Amino acid sequence: MDDAGIGWIAAIIIGGIAGWIASSFMKSDTGIFLNIILGIIGAAIASFLFGLLGVSFGGWIGYLIAGIVGASILIWGYRAVKR
Repeated sequence: MDDAGIGWIAAIIIGGIAGWIASSFMKSDTGIFLNIILGIIGAAIASFLFGLLGVSFGGWIGYLIAGIVGASILIWGYRAVKR
């Protein structure tokens, strides 16, 4: 997050948007607080996974893409464990 030049307030806003998009894409009914958490944690997880593959995203758009992918992975994982 620091490498991309994203501040904490921007991370919360972008994380919320990413979580909302992921929950809409995955047809999950989550609230705004959980959307923010999913987006921020999802971005960290996706950035780590993409880093292992040698892919890096920069800036706000990259953080948003990573957040959407990561939040979708988290929603999928939650559903898999829940069953």
